[in-house]
Amino acid sequence: MHYFKYKNSTLYAEEVSVPFLVEKYGSPLYVYSARTLRRHINAYSQALKSIPHIVCYAVKANSNAAILGLLGSLGAGADVVSGGELYRALKAGIPAKKIVYAGVGKTDEEIEYALKKGILMFNIESLQEMENINRIAERLGKRAPIALRINPDIDPETHPYISTGLKKNKFGIPIEMALEFYSKAQKMKNLKIVGIHKHIGSQITKVTPFVDALERVLILLDRLNEEGIRIKYLDMGGGLGIQYNDEEPPHPRELARKIIPLLKGRDVTLIVEPGRSIVGNAGVFITRVLYTKDGADRKFIIVDGGMNDLLRPSLYNAYHNIIPVRKKRTKKVFADVVGPICESGDFLARGRQLPSVQRGELLAVMSAGAYGFSMSSNYNSRPRPAEVLVDGKKHYLIRKR
Repeated sequence: MHYFKYKNSTLYAEEVSVPFLVEKYGSPLYVYSARTLRRHINAYSQALKSIPHIVCYAVKANSNAAILGLLGSLGAGADVVSGGELYRALKAGIPAKKIVYAGVGKTDEEIEYALKKGILMFNIESLQEMENINRIAERLGKRAPIALRINPDIDPETHPYISTGLKKNKFGIPIEMALEFYSKAQKMKNLKIVGIHKHIGSQITKVTPFVDALERVLILLDRLNEEGIRIKYLDMGGGLGIQYNDEEPPHPRELARKIIPLLKGRDVTLIVEPGRSIVGNAGVFITRVLYTKDGADRKFIIVDGGMNDLLRPSLYNAYHNIIPVRKKRTKKVFADVVGPICESGDFLARGRQLPSVQRGELLAVMSAGAYGFSMSSNYNSRPRPAEVLVDGKKHYLIRKR
């Protein structure tokens, strides 16, 4: 669900026309809907309201400070994977005690920074990392709150680049080794075990992989309790997908309906880490047609936005629906939508049946709020796009070009 709709054949972001935004802020342009963001974060809060929980937004999906501030004002915490993301979350007003820190490659400087800020917990991914955090915490005279990220070896049935819960993936600790790792952590005087963590992947469109992974982790949790290791936080990660094309991802309440009964009788606070499902459909990428030309078997629609602005199509061969900002009756053409970057892999769409467009017209690349700007670059020395947040009839430049 989102609030990008046509009114009199012109695309609007909430109550503001997209052509007006482009006239004011230029193109290419990322446009976000505050109403959609509120709707999505509240969907998780409502779905989980019957149990103790924290919704830790995955900052990697979109780290714009205005978006972080908006989500934080609605009670969201943050899932961070770098010192930079931690800095952004704190600057946006998200309390340190609602921030969890994951990632396989935490540096000494990042660990020290997080310890000094007093985050909720580190999600540890290896024995060497555990030893290092203990060493740094000892030097600082602190006890580091930790969870171990468990790899449950569950297939999330998603793109292999964003699958993280199989044995062959680099993430986490194999579940069969988890008890041994927890026992070692318990003996390290500057570590405080507070949680257990798993995250099996991204853009998952079925509930079953979440349930299967959680059931495996709960067996471990019960064993830990038997061993006298108290687990306060159960972090089940994120990964719930969105609709890009014809997917039918579950609503958060469908996920909650399946997982809440599994937690019955267990005194834990559930942590979830949604990212894409919060911000993905809350953003669109607007780009202007520069030229069109005929190829041997297709038309090329050359636009001012490229792989440096929106990398997902080039990196994952990801599908984004592309629609005209102004609808008109016109024939369809078989076309590629390509950018200005000097790479053959620079495209936003390939082999699509699209409405015929002319030089100067605007296209909207839908579902671009997640892993859009956050993965963009200045490749070819091109400026990164501006970002605009629309809230009803108001609009704010939240990052200049």
